[in-house]
Amino acid sequence: MTGPVKGVHRRAGVTMNDVARHAGVSNMTVSNVINGRSQRVSEPTKQRVLATIAELGYQVNMTARHLRMGRTGMVGLAVPEFAAGYFPELATRLADRFAEHDMRLVIERTGGSRRAELDALTASRLSTYDGFVLSVVAGDAADLEQLSIDTPVVLIGERAVPARFDHVLMDNVGGARRATELLFRSGARRLALLGGAEGDQQSMPELRTRGYREAHAAAGLPIDDNLIRPSSFRVVDGYTTTLKLIGSGLTFDAVFALTDSAAIGALRALTESGLRVPEDIQVIGFDNVDGSRFSVPTLTTVEPANDEMADAICSLLMERIDQGGASAPARVVMPTATIIERESTRIG
Repeated sequence: MTGPVKGVHRRAGVTMNDVARHAGVSNMTVSNVINGRSQRVSEPTKQRVLATIAELGYQVNMTARHLRMGRTGMVGLAVPEFAAGYFPELATRLADRFAEHDMRLVIERTGGSRRAELDALTASRLSTYDGFVLSVVAGDAADLEQLSIDTPVVLIGERAVPARFDHVLMDNVGGARRATELLFRSGARRLALLGGAEGDQQSMPELRTRGYREAHAAAGLPIDDNLIRPSSFRVVDGYTTTLKLIGSGLTFDAVFALTDSAAIGALRALTESGLRVPEDIQVIGFDNVDGSRFSVPTLTTVEPANDEMADAICSLLMERIDQGGASAPARVVMPTATIIERESTRIG
């Protein structure tokens, strides 16, 4: 037989044996084609096998394949929240990337709890996965150092972690500094900071506040601490915090919100209060979530290298998984954040 059998229709339960028989090749040849070992198969044979697979509707049993490889075929991701704009988009990026490796992403929620973060890394939980990604927002290096972990783990977030873990960080200080500098170049001098905080040296709000302060110091401009406004990071928080700021009577000519979600809420509050963006008040966010392209006006934002971070997380974890737990020096990755200028700021 030199090609696929004509008249064979798709049906349930098609096996590798069926494909091999109809293509006139061995099971090993079909396996080589399916598993990417095409260098062992001539091009005409490869094309014949692929055509037969398509004609018969053969689907690889991924569960069986993973079991033969000693894997579950699943990667875990634990994040603080599902609702916040950044984490759902991170999960989507990672799901797409791990799918390219025939791995399924399973998402867990920690609620930003130290206990929940540590529980996610217990041996019983990790046994479900071939690898795990944890966003650390509450745990610290001392907590993590005590854990005995055999499953490959990549940590993300700002907090210090033990040197034995691969770690992917966001350029929070640099991104916030560049956002503040952009507002200065655009003529702003009194910048409200939504979500600003100080005290926890390793938290996202503190790091972004540090970048804001560094830019002021470098420009020789004073900071009115009354303009640093504590806030959570949802749209409603940006909205209510901005309304309170307007009602305070403080003068300001720009808003730097520490997340895009809060910035979008600020845009609404400013518009309802009769203030024009960017003519009266300029606004910039952070994270470059998808919704920032569709606000009115469109939102200038810090792009924290979302794609590069997702690439790094997937690459680091898959390398560990493929190594079968072999020890190798841990790596730290922090891509550089950039600014995406849109309609909510004036061109400086």
